[in-house]
Amino acid sequence: MTDVALMSRLEKLEERSAFQEQTIEDLSKALTDQWKLLETFKRDVSRLSDEVKAVEDAVDQGNHREPPPPHY
Repeated sequence: MTDVALMSRLEKLEERSAFQEQTIEDLSKALTDQWKLLETFKRDVSRLSDEVKAVEDAVDQGNHREPPPPHY
């Protein structure tokens, strides 16, 4: 191969490497963002589950009585 062909090949490989590095960084950031969102969802589901359990326990114990509708 000539020096020109080798330089051209080297430039293409460097461009490809730079593109791949940027893609990896973008994917890593997206993964980190999704992980944080998933953790938030887990906390929300856990909190809501606790609230539902508390309401179910109150209903089971008969402590939760709804007032009659306004037309009574």
